[in-house]
Amino acid sequence: MDWRDHISIDRDVCHGEPCFVGTRVLVTVVLDNLAVGVKEEEILKSYPSIGPRAIRAALCYASELAKRRPAAMPP
Repeated sequence: MDWRDHISIDRDVCHGEPCFVGTRVLVTVVLDNLAVGVKEEEILKSYPSIGPRAIRAALCYASELAKRRPAAMPP
């Protein structure tokens, strides 16, 4: 899957934060929900303007970012 088909970054939409195409749902909202264990079905219920492929796109986007910029580890 190419996340670019589902995620847009436009400085005129959501201050340039990555969001799902055609929506103002931020990618970070979905990732934060997944990180704390919210089930996909609940996310889709809470944000009906996105679909299951959007969740997969968010994970692909996060994976690509993690490969480019490793997080600094605390001492």
